[in-house]
Amino acid sequence: MATKQTVDTIMGDLRARRFKPIYILMGEEPYYIDMISDYIENNVMPPEERDFNQTVVYGVDTSAAQVVDMARRFPMMAEYQVVIVKEAQNIKNWDRLDSYLEKPLNTTILVICYKHGTLDARKKYLTKAAAVGVVFKSEKLRENAIPAFIDEYVKTCKATIDQKAKAMIADFIGSDLSRITSEIDKVLVSMPEGERKLTPEVVEQKIGISKDYNMFELRDALINRDVLKANRIVKYLDSNPKAASLYAFLPGLFSFFQNLMVAHYTDRTDRGVMLALGFRSEWAVKDYMKALRVFSAGKTMKIIQQIRETDAKSKGIDNPNTSPGELLKQLVYFILH
Repeated sequence: MATKQTVDTIMGDLRARRFKPIYILMGEEPYYIDMISDYIENNVMPPEERDFNQTVVYGVDTSAAQVVDMARRFPMMAEYQVVIVKEAQNIKNWDRLDSYLEKPLNTTILVICYKHGTLDARKKYLTKAAAVGVVFKSEKLRENAIPAFIDEYVKTCKATIDQKAKAMIADFIGSDLSRITSEIDKVLVSMPEGERKLTPEVVEQKIGISKDYNMFELRDALINRDVLKANRIVKYLDSNPKAASLYAFLPGLFSFFQNLMVAHYTDRTDRGVMLALGFRSEWAVKDYMKALRVFSAGKTMKIIQQIRETDAKSKGIDNPNTSPGELLKQLVYFILH
């Protein structure tokens, strides 16, 4: 296989109009697949050439053999033709690509978007595709990489975001990059001209995430052993299930204490914890440094086990009738005591 491709290198080549005859874009993270394929769809050729030279099909409506037939056509009064296959995971018999990849047309840009999975890496057509074009695996970001992603995306929008607002979005939305960018776009479009800073107040108003009752604030209450604040948040969530729920909070709590367990067994300095957890700044580990002094390694392990048991009970396992709100209350009590 060729050198591993990254989003930045692929997008850099596309912007420089260094096109490849084939792009196989696959993986669990659809955001980057859409980013690359959308750029090709909207920028390779001018609008007046697209009617005759750009074809977009969906896997559910086509076959691998038909894709090959489309790719073998020549452009009409244009430098290239573009063939984009969306939702390609619905196509079978990708081995039919072998014959085309033996000798692809340099005038065709074939883009295959295979989402929520990957093609078999042992297949010959992937090796051939990598030799002549791009084979890109789009992987889900780790949760601790989401804040950095938000930072970078906001910068591309020529805006800024403060730390709490960033944490609110990351905790509330999770790792759905498409939804994160969509919500940020929605907020920025609605802001008055000249205002380009996302604050907790703006996020609360435009996205609907409470700036006082959220995962960020609950974690802060737990780390500071603020029993009153923690109980106030739990009571609010129990009374306002549409605002958030146990199911939204459990992944964030599990991720935090799982990371804390790693921090317990590494170099317990700001930089040591930052490197161990894969964060990009020492600011991002300040909560972990404080939590290391509050929760011992033994207590942290027990909390992780309790979160797992709570998750199982929330799904009805060994739990005949305890409500999600009561389960969250019990979990918070266990963490604090």
